Amino acid sequence: MSHQSDQSVQQISTPQQHSAIAHPTRQRLMFALSGRPSTISRLAAQLGVNKGSVSHHLRVLSEAGLIQEAGTRQVRGGTEKYYRRTAERLVVARPQAEGTAALFGAVAQELERSPVGHLLTLRHIRLSPAKAARLAKALAELVDEAEEEPEGEPRHGILVTLYQQAEA
Repeated sequence: MSHQSDQSVQQISTPQQHSAIAHPTRQRLMFALSGRPSTISRLAAQLGVNKGSVSHHLRVLSEAGLIQEAGTRQVRGGTEKYYRRTAERLVVARPQAEGTAALFGAVAQELERSPVGHLLTLRHIRLSPAKAARLAKALAELVDEAEEEPEGEPRHGILVTLYQQAEA
């Protein structure tokens, strides 16, 4: 049973959305905003990127409808804006090479910065179409049903793909 509501899923379908996710820093910003709303300063510190770059990338994501403002807070010297994702999960129905490369690049950067060991496995196996479909369904269910721990526990990334290799 999936704990995701339909409203928490956003389809990536427009050229502007595809272009917005075709950059590793924007992918990492989407990762960072998956937990809770955040500010430019916090995001810059979390990702190890300067505030000007974060601001630019947030603007691109906002114009593509992938993030939005989530309130403000008064701080010494002005007002700090909070940003959040417009949906918990993005679904790319027709992945494009640039977006996929950016996603893998972002994951590579995240793995490099991970404070603990991680699992990274690639395996190629022969499967009938029926077995491949069953495996894809089981993997999707496993990810959907992963039970989230309370606030304060470390966040983990999960990247799952099953694809058929092109014939040589």
